[in-house]
Amino acid sequence: MWIDLEGLANLRDVGGMPTGDGGVITAGRLLRSDNLQALTPGDIDRLLGLGLTDVVDLRSEYEVEQEGPGPLARHPQVRLHQHSLFREWRAGVGEDKPVELMRDRPEELPDEALPWVDLTPTVQVDHEVASYYLSYLVDRPDSIVAALRHIAEADGATLVHCAAGKDRTGTVVALALSVAGADREAIVADYAASTERMEAILERLLGTQTYAANLRDRPMSSHITHPETMQAFLDHVDAEYGGVEPLLARIGWTGSDSERLRTKLRG
Repeated sequence: MWIDLEGLANLRDVGGMPTGDGGVITAGRLLRSDNLQALTPGDIDRLLGLGLTDVVDLRSEYEVEQEGPGPLARHPQVRLHQHSLFREWRAGVGEDKPVELMRDRPEELPDEALPWVDLTPTVQVDHEVASYYLSYLVDRPDSIVAALRHIAEADGATLVHCAAGKDRTGTVVALALSVAGADREAIVADYAASTERMEAILERLLGTQTYAANLRDRPMSSHITHPETMQAFLDHVDAEYGGVEPLLARIGWTGSDSERLRTKLRG
């Protein structure tokens, strides 16, 4: 369900989505969007009226430093959780690059940890974009598990976002919905829906110094959220790991975590 706010281009509630057993995902529990930097006071009031209590920010440390944490960062009614999905180090703080990172990933990483930077994904499968989504789980399992737990444990609605609200956000939301038992076709359709707002999303990002240089020469076609991308991601998880929950179990997720998340999104 789309929610139109002045400061967001890609905000929606995944509530109402059918589940495989004939139920539905409960509305007002999980929201997803692009970045929150342009929220107006009226937008914030609207989000609070929707029951927002927690924000999961999937942007990198570099993005947060450049753009700021957003207008909800110090709001007394909202808890902000930042969990980058990129392999990165903090630039300029006098720390060496992690030895284990350099051993496993010999290529030089840019100091500017940004989406759409052309790095070889850690995991490589037949579908290129799905490879990046799978790499999030390998590169930052800590962030994946933490993000899902925040959704499960929030007092009210959780808003998950990144820059555009399609790749990193789409991956975490698809994992959450899969654990909750949402219908696979509905999960794929929700991921693909960001394409409907892509022109507006890119217009916002191209208006910022942080993202403009990296986006300016990329064709619109490179940003489309094709349904086959999410299908390829989930199909690989099924084939290689037996499903989302067995994969998450490998990175610290538990049966109790799954039960809390299902209760949250379907209770």
